[in-house]
Amino acid sequence: MPEFEFEPVYRDIFPFWDTIPEGERIYICQNSHTAAFSKGEHIYNGNDCFGVIFVRSGSIRLYMMSDEGRDITLYRLHPGDMCMLSASCVLESITFEVFADAEEDSRCYVISGPAFAAVSQRNPDIKIFALETAVSRFSDVMWVMQQILFMRMDKRLAIFLSDEAARTGSDAILLTQGQIARYMGSAREVVSRMLKYFAKEGIVEVSRSGVKILDRKRLRQLAL
Repeated sequence: MPEFEFEPVYRDIFPFWDTIPEGERIYICQNSHTAAFSKGEHIYNGNDCFGVIFVRSGSIRLYMMSDEGRDITLYRLHPGDMCMLSASCVLESITFEVFADAEEDSRCYVISGPAFAAVSQRNPDIKIFALETAVSRFSDVMWVMQQILFMRMDKRLAIFLSDEAARTGSDAILLTQGQIARYMGSAREVVSRMLKYFAKEGIVEVSRSGVKILDRKRLRQLAL
């Protein structure tokens, strides 16, 4: 039965789990499935209510795309992260299109959007959780926009490299310059020039495999 696979996980991640009726818990589990996505696979294009995504392994990128085909990364999902923006029927006020791609081979739990919307209408605790989760993600989006609109490129790059090192626990950032540019919403040429400057100053070392931070102190100073 599906509930035996999903119930222990949902009990840990959903603060409302023990407050809703057992029938609702079973309904959520029965309308969940495990999904595997290959690196580079397109997952969601914003045209339907795909569902609530919970990442078990891998990495997923959420982004917006202009009519000209330029995209801006809104945020990335890593193991333990959840996305509500892919379930537009749960948050009806979302009127813009969000796209999602697998950045790595990824395994996720997906709760049917219509099913989650139905239980949230019947249970205020679920509705509140959905709204709070969405607000948290919108804070991430506003931080991205603030960087793009108001910050110098050297500061933005320093923040990105520092955050990535903190997330992975390593000074080796195993991302291509194209990936870094995409995550930052910039052009590869701009990122390349700035990395060359950082390398000249002895802050980083750039190679085909990625970027290695050599001077964390100076990088943090640039990020301030």
